Amino acid sequence: MTAVEIVGDALVVTTTGLDRLGSLRRRITVPLTHVRGATADPGVAREPAGIRSPGTHVPRVVTAGSHRRDGEWTFWNLRASQQAVVVELTGERFRRLVLGVDDARAVAERVEHVLTRG
Repeated sequence: MTAVEIVGDALVVTTTGLDRLGSLRRRITVPLTHVRGATADPGVAREPAGIRSPGTHVPRVVTAGSHRRDGEWTFWNLRASQQAVVVELTGERFRRLVLGVDDARAVAERVEHVLTRG
């Protein structure tokens, strides 16, 4: 499970359970000033994640952890049974966060709302 929260002036992504083991990360905290936007993206699961380092990849089941593609790092924590939300970043190690959540549209709207009011 992946939780996406706005805490103060930061976006906090927390992984739990088996997702934490697969992604090898418990938490990612990003200042909101480094978040460019968020979108619900059902097609992202068909994109190649890149070279994992470290992480987990079982085709059509789960992609988790740090992946490098075209010189950029992306953090993935996405199971096939989940909806995907993509968070675009700037000034961080990861260029994108690809996260599996229960309601991708609601998460993206919440992030976008915070970004536009701040």
